[in-house]
Order: sequence, then C-alpha cells, then structure tokens
Amino acid sequence: MKKTYEIEVDCANCANLMEDVAKKTTGVKDAVVNFMAQKMAVEFEDGQDAKAVMKEVLKACKKVEPDCEIEL
Repeated sequence: MKKTYEIEVDCANCANLMEDVAKKTTGVKDAVVNFMAQKMAVEFEDGQDAKAVMKEVLKACKKVEPDCEIEL
C-alpha cells in the first residue's frame, strides 16, 4: 500500500534526512520526500497498519527536525 502525506519542512537537507529516517522505520518499504511539493510518499510493507507506522515515522522525523509536521 502506498500513501502520500502533506508535510511541513523548512529546508531541503532536512527533507533528505526525514526521508532517510522514514525509510529506516519498521513497516516502511520505501519513502520519498519531495521538498518542493512539501509531500512525503510512503510505501508500507504488507499487513502494516499505516496509521501506526506513520506515528513512528513522525516521531523519528521530529528527532531530525523538531518543528516538522506530517498531516496524518
């Protein structure tokens, strides 16, 4: 399953770091952050609860960029 989320991030470097931590989150098969469009596309592993996984992605992203937001 693949979903796209709106995000708020201040710089392209932070967006790249958010993409990296999202990819490392359990339950995420792949993730792509588009800084210019302010969007994050996430592909989930089979059988994963997207909402629960995205809460973990948001926690990980906030460690990189404390004021980032992901519209869940």
